[in-house]
Amino acid sequence: MPDSQPQPPSSSNPSGPSGQPDPAALLLCGARLTDGRTVDVRLGGGRIEAVGTAGSLTPGPGRKGAARVDLGGYLLLAAPAEPHAHSDTALSAEQPGPVSYAPEDVQRRATEAALLQLGHGATAVRAHVRVGDVQGLGALGAVLQARRSLRGLAELTTVAMPRLLTGVAGAEGLAILRDALKMGASVVGGCPDLDPDPTGYVEAVLEVASEHGCPVDLHSDAADPARLSRLAAMAGGLRPGVTIGPCAGLARLNTEAASRLADQLAAAGVAVVCLPQGGCGGADRRGTAPVRLLRAAGVRVAAGSGALRDVSNPVGRGDPLEAAYLLASAHGLRPEDAYDAVSASARAVLGLPEVRVEAGFPAELLAVRGDRLSGALSLAYSRIVVHRGRVVARTSAVREYCNSSAAAAELGLPRQGRTELS
Repeated sequence: MPDSQPQPPSSSNPSGPSGQPDPAALLLCGARLTDGRTVDVRLGGGRIEAVGTAGSLTPGPGRKGAARVDLGGYLLLAAPAEPHAHSDTALSAEQPGPVSYAPEDVQRRATEAALLQLGHGATAVRAHVRVGDVQGLGALGAVLQARRSLRGLAELTTVAMPRLLTGVAGAEGLAILRDALKMGASVVGGCPDLDPDPTGYVEAVLEVASEHGCPVDLHSDAADPARLSRLAAMAGGLRPGVTIGPCAGLARLNTEAASRLADQLAAAGVAVVCLPQGGCGGADRRGTAPVRLLRAAGVRVAAGSGALRDVSNPVGRGDPLEAAYLLASAHGLRPEDAYDAVSASARAVLGLPEVRVEAGFPAELLAVRGDRLSGALSLAYSRIVVHRGRVVARTSAVREYCNSSAAAAELGLPRQGRTELS
């Protein structure tokens, strides 16, 4: 069974003034890149300091005790990011009765969910959190507390999601939304499809986002062409950006209508986050947006996980590599484009800096067992995750076969197990 957990500070690693491992002292040795090269990668100060041919790099001046990680047999990639999580309801599917929104329960679930996704490789997570109604601001406060406890392991940001923003009932939602931003939510969101006046809801969200200089991230099935067209018209040019998802309804429109809407989204600079692993509580219907059509129109398309073992998807895995696998296997994207949706495009949607395995870029990396991206998306069981220049999670998988030594020797097959099963 794969075993994944964040790595605590190790006394064997060099320490900085605070006693924590020095992120400036890590050398990744013998990693394979997607272009076929085998390299060493030196990390320093949370960034990539140098990339050189295998065996050519040293830890650097004054770093004789620098930690080394042998990545022989691993493919080194920019780390994925999770643009669409629901931390307040995650891991609640098996609990009897209604979902508990007690702050201690939400904080525990949010922390565990983020660590699970970190083990998969996601060093940054955007969590959509409901505010108002029964939850008030308690669930948001709990997720923000989880964020603080995860500092140094993963980046967790929050989207405030009020239910209603128009009419008499919407006045309270607007007040709570503004309080949520003052409290620490960094993105304005919600589900306009659930408001009696969806267009008014979007107008309210965009107004609040403009007031606070926040990004916007909205839930919508996008099944109503006129409504989506109005959203694109209103969102055009808003900075720091507008995201909408999961937009599965676009796939149910005829090609001409979907293409016209895709062109409008591209012109407005609206990004789309699809959910190939399943739906979430903010969308009424399942399915996946027409990713190839959207990409062809110039829309930035990222892929998220959606529900992680809550009532919307009791078997959700929260694995970005599975999302990329589904985009490649079920939707016809090249492996490189599928992985882009969970890495470079996902980071762009979150407003994070670009990552490449090149000197000067942030040291946000994922090493997966294998030598090609297609194989990594197929069988990426063993993983090593680097955040801010240090290893924060490892997942190791060992496969053993009963009495396999003779056949393996005869065929020249590699053996992963060190013992034989009886």
